[in-house]
Amino acid sequence: MAAIPGAHFVAKILVVEDNEELSRMVSKLLTFEHYQVETIDNGRVAMHQLRLSSYDLVILDWELPECTGIEILKDFRARGATTPVLMLTGQRELDHKEAGFDAGADDYLTKPFHMKELSMRVKALLRRPAALVQGTLTARDIVLDPSTFTANQAGKSLELLPKEFALLEFLLRHPNSVFSLEALLSRVWESDSTATAEAVRSTMKRLRKKIEPEDENAKPLIRTVHGVGFILEP
Repeated sequence: MAAIPGAHFVAKILVVEDNEELSRMVSKLLTFEHYQVETIDNGRVAMHQLRLSSYDLVILDWELPECTGIEILKDFRARGATTPVLMLTGQRELDHKEAGFDAGADDYLTKPFHMKELSMRVKALLRRPAALVQGTLTARDIVLDPSTFTANQAGKSLELLPKEFALLEFLLRHPNSVFSLEALLSRVWESDSTATAEAVRSTMKRLRKKIEPEDENAKPLIRTVHGVGFILEP
């Protein structure tokens, strides 16, 4: 299987932390582990960003300029968001943590913490909503390995461009779910990307052409749900 230079894990993580050094360390770790990372150091900016973009995980500091992590979290959950949130705090009191969980936090890390522990918590939280499976992702005769950025079909290497790989990985992680062009743009592309729904459509077209079954009568792996979006049916 050929490696795919520049491919990204699909999981998109927002780090909200105003301590520049800590934010840089966390971002560096998560980027090294092939996550797509965005950082914000202001509470009010973070609240606004969470209303605009979708993420697979939010790492949220408690004390932030202009708006606290708890206020952000309450607003986030009040809008029905189910994205897992890992809170960071320098407070060790049980009541403090209880307030965080009551507001909708999924997990908690008390500063200072070891980066390995952060990595473990992140992986555990990402497994919950997307039912992530360790190792390779498979569907029919396709095998995709996110850790090595490789994919093959029926034993033959798939030569995928970075966004084609990211799009296929995302769909493999969410089988039997319908996603609109806008939803795929939000989840697979960076929030500050200038890409449009048309870019998603073009990427999808190229991807489907590369993985279409040779048998014309065979059911396609990725099906168009007219007027709604696309679904991967393994």
